Amino acid sequence: MLKSPAAREEIDLEKLIITAAYDSRVSYPANHFCMPSTRENVPLIADEYVRCLNAGAAIAHLHGVRRLEDKIQEDGKKLSRLDVDGWREMTEGIKEEADCIIQYGIAGARLDDRVPLMKLGPDMMAVAFNAHDEYFQPDKNYPPNAIYALHPLDELRDYAQVTRQHGVKMELETFHTGAVWNMRKLMEEGLLDERIWTTLFIGWSGGSWTPCTERGLLYLIDCLPEGVVWNVSCMDPLRHWNILAMAISMGGHVRVGYEDNPYLNPGELADSCARLVDKVVALAHMLGREIASPQEAREIIGLKAA
Repeated sequence: MLKSPAAREEIDLEKLIITAAYDSRVSYPANHFCMPSTRENVPLIADEYVRCLNAGAAIAHLHGVRRLEDKIQEDGKKLSRLDVDGWREMTEGIKEEADCIIQYGIAGARLDDRVPLMKLGPDMMAVAFNAHDEYFQPDKNYPPNAIYALHPLDELRDYAQVTRQHGVKMELETFHTGAVWNMRKLMEEGLLDERIWTTLFIGWSGGSWTPCTERGLLYLIDCLPEGVVWNVSCMDPLRHWNILAMAISMGGHVRVGYEDNPYLNPGELADSCARLVDKVVALAHMLGREIASPQEAREIIGLKAA
């Protein structure tokens, strides 16, 4: 017989940290609600991030002002080039209006280009722990957006050292288990913080793909070293909310936004990124998870108090 709810062992789950990833049209170019990341749009983009934070997100995952290279370069990479002043304006516009963790995304950029961003003082910065091999074309009426770059161990070692020098915590991006091997290697070398934060990317198209299934997510989680705090990003409009519900139930954290999935329901575009945050907050409450404030999120992630 099943035990009554009162007799069951209670599971003490951390409060749920929600990340909002708003300013990217690379993965869904047909999403007309997402403004292009130009210097002119920075104030409007900052305002939408503030709405996401007011809805319950604790982390603003920025992509900033940048452009994607149109072909593979001589160094074998096809990545984004950055407008540092545009990033500064976006960051300041958000921080003036809301308390939050600022997490710089755009792991698909060169390390040398990202060092000036570290000097802007973000709390966190995304670093891909496996090769970038992404291929976005959900709408066949648009040409594919593809991103390519290797991220060998020597580069990851450089990231670990440079981010420490600038007081920025890495968000380790894990697209498949090869990233976990790199994570374990740098742990052995003492190059990673004691409290590691990684985002598991499920269903992202390209050569670094992990299938958007419950088994795919479980496999990644089972491979993680003990004590790693994990977050989930799911790029599959049909399975997105199912996978996030599973992550919430298991004690993980979640990311929502126009980069990951702009649909409230299949075929229904969210006219505001904040509405995606509203939905995941409601889902968390139904599943018994409380929402972490920015300060509570800092404690869970291992960041200094604001």
